[in-house]
Amino acid sequence: MEINNRKANYDYEIISTIECGIVLTGTEIKSIRNGNANLKDSYAIIKNNEVFLLGMHISEYEQGNIFNHDEKRTRKLLLHKKEILKLNNKVTLDGNTLVPLKLYFNKNKAKILLGLAKGKKNYDKRESIKERDINREIQKQMKKYN
Repeated sequence: MEINNRKANYDYEIISTIECGIVLTGTEIKSIRNGNANLKDSYAIIKNNEVFLLGMHISEYEQGNIFNHDEKRTRKLLLHKKEILKLNNKVTLDGNTLVPLKLYFNKNKAKILLGLAKGKKNYDKRESIKERDINREIQKQMKKYN
């Protein structure tokens, strides 16, 4: 099961990526395995040398009864101290943002692909759309001749 943040590539220019673990409860894991998660408006912050993920929506698990989780709670991300310090320098000095790009399982453990991103201007977004349309046209032409 893999959940992507498609809006991130549209709104941000991704500079680098890093894989990190995420602290979840049992009902959250079960809900993610069912595909009931959304990374659309989420972002990460660094507070007290710890990384937290805000705005990630994980739907309640249907069979969770009283042990169910809060859908939009703040979740802690697991990184090494050196990695956190390096990310903190890039975020504070360069004005970059930490955006989750993908949520997936690696050896039965939930992982987040965190991207160090820089915001795009409106004209950059239009340029991205134009490039994507041109590539689609090229692919159509290639299929026509093959």
